[in-house]
Amino acid sequence: MKVLAFNKRAKFDYEILETYEAGVVLFGHEVKSVKTGHVSLRGAFVVLKNVSGSKLPEAYLVNAHIPLYKHASQVKNHEPTRSRKLLLKKKEIRHLIGKKQEQGLTLVPINIYTKHSLVKMTFGVGRGKKKIDKRESIKKRELDRQVRTLTKRKS
Repeated sequence: MKVLAFNKRAKFDYEILETYEAGVVLFGHEVKSVKTGHVSLRGAFVVLKNVSGSKLPEAYLVNAHIPLYKHASQVKNHEPTRSRKLLLKKKEIRHLIGKKQEQGLTLVPINIYTKHSLVKMTFGVGRGKKKIDKRESIKKRELDRQVRTLTKRKS
């Protein structure tokens, strides 16, 4: 497993309650661009959209930036931030529908990685943190850093 992109703001801005793994539907030139590390999850989020003709909604990754692969031939109408379908099981989608209806919960992408030759994504069900919670996480991080440096000096 090789992590290709990581959303640093996800765990800082949101309290992640559950995580899910999903496949990402990409075009060939997008796969090459992602595997070379040219992907950004800044400002990206996951939505559940109702598609005509189906009973269950489908999950989509919205606003993730994947630029055109630089060695690809000319691709017409390439949109770097287009919506990309996520591959989930029906049971997981039903569970997400219930979680999404709860007050204040959102679906946040955490990272994109390769598993064997496939491009996968981890996203979480998160609740937004308040400013006080963010301060507490900063304090905790600073204390952990100080403890690590003190234990390194002793050994």
